[in-house]
Amino acid sequence: MNATLSKAFEPAKLGPLQLKNRIIKAATFEGKTPDGQVTRELIDFHKDFCEGGVAMTTIAYCATEPDGRIHENMILMTEEMRDPLTAMLQELHATGAKVSGQMGHCGHFSKNKKLQRLKRPLGPSRHFNNLGMMIGRPFAGAMTEADIDYFVNSYYEAALFMKDIGFDAVEIHFGHGYALSQFISPLTNRRRDQYGGSIENRMRVPLRALQAVRKAVGDDFPILGKMGMFDAVRGGLKEPEALVVAELLDREGIDAIITSGGTSSYNPMPMFRGDSIAPGIIKTAPNLFSKLLVKMMAPAMFKDMPYEELYFLDGHKRVRERVKNAQMVYVGGCHTMESLEKVMAEGVDFVQLGRILIKDPAFVNNAMAKGEKYRSGCTHCNYCVTSIDLPGGVHCILNAEDARAS
Repeated sequence: MNATLSKAFEPAKLGPLQLKNRIIKAATFEGKTPDGQVTRELIDFHKDFCEGGVAMTTIAYCATEPDGRIHENMILMTEEMRDPLTAMLQELHATGAKVSGQMGHCGHFSKNKKLQRLKRPLGPSRHFNNLGMMIGRPFAGAMTEADIDYFVNSYYEAALFMKDIGFDAVEIHFGHGYALSQFISPLTNRRRDQYGGSIENRMRVPLRALQAVRKAVGDDFPILGKMGMFDAVRGGLKEPEALVVAELLDREGIDAIITSGGTSSYNPMPMFRGDSIAPGIIKTAPNLFSKLLVKMMAPAMFKDMPYEELYFLDGHKRVRERVKNAQMVYVGGCHTMESLEKVMAEGVDFVQLGRILIKDPAFVNNAMAKGEKYRSGCTHCNYCVTSIDLPGGVHCILNAEDARAS
C-alpha cells in the first residue's frame, strides 16, 4: 500500500480525541430502535463496524427531545435511556473503537404520532409538512422565541447526557432539511425577527445550539457538524451562503465540519446518487395512501442521479478554503481505494462512509489486508436507504441474497 493511501489507516486526532485511523462510520438512521428502544440488532449493527476496523461509529439520530423525533422509533437522549445506552456504549468500546452520537431534531419535518409538548410540529416558520400527510398532520407552526429557547436548551441537556453516559463525540446535524437547517435555509426560514433575513441572522439559532453543546461538553470533547452545501431545491440554500455557514461554524469553534448536500424533505437523491430510492420506498410504504403519495412525489423528489465517485469533493474543497481551524471530514461516494487515496492526497482529515460499510462492515480490515486491489462490492443500488422501515431495519440486499444462496 502506498504512503498516501496508508494515511487513511494511520492513527489521527479528531480535535482532542485520539482515533486509530481516519475512517468513521457515517450516521445513517438504522431503523433498529422500535419505540425508541436500544435493541440487540442496533448493538450488533454497530459492533460489526467496530470489529471491522472503523475508528469511530456514529449512532444516528439521537433526538434531543421527544417532539424532535421524526417518528416515535427514534432514541431519546433523556434519563430513562441511561442504562440501555450506557450498556451499548460499553460493549462497543470493548472493541477498541470510539462512538459518536448524531444529535438530531426534526423541526417541522415530522410524522411523530406521539408528540408530548406540542400539538403540531414546529419549525422556524409556518410550513407544509409533507411527511405529516401520512398521519393527517400536514401543517407545521412557527416557533415563538420561548419555543426557540426551549429548542436550544434541548441541545444543551442532550449533550450533557451524552457525554455523561460515555459518548466520545457528538455530531450536530445542521443539514438535510432538519430543524437547524430549516433555520439556515431561506426556503423554510421566512422570519422577520432577529432569526430571519440575512444568512447571518438565519445562523443565529444554529450557532446558539452549537454554543449550548459546547457549554455542556467543554473544550476537551469533540463536536462535529454535518452541514449542507446546497438544498437542491428552488429557493433553498445555495453554495455561496453555505460557505458563510462553514465560516461561522468554524469561527464558533466547532472541531470538525462534514460537508453534504440535498434535503430529506425535498430532494434526497443528491446525498446518495445512483438508483432512485422511490421504488424501495413505495415497496416498504405501510399503506396504499402512502404508496400513492410517494408515486406522486417521485418525479420531483426521487429522480435517478447517475452515480459518480467523490461527487461532493469539489464543493468540499471550496468549503475547506474558507475554514481556518476546524478539521474537515469528507462524505459522499468514496467507494474505491482510488477515491480513498485521492481524498487523502487532497488533505482531507477524516472520511465518513455509509453504504460501503453496510455492504462490508469489515471494510477497514479488508482494505488494510488487500490494499489497492480491494473492492467492497457495493453497487449503489440504494436499497439499504429504503430498508429503514422494513423489519430488522437497514441492511444490504446483496448480502441478504448471498446469504439465501449459500
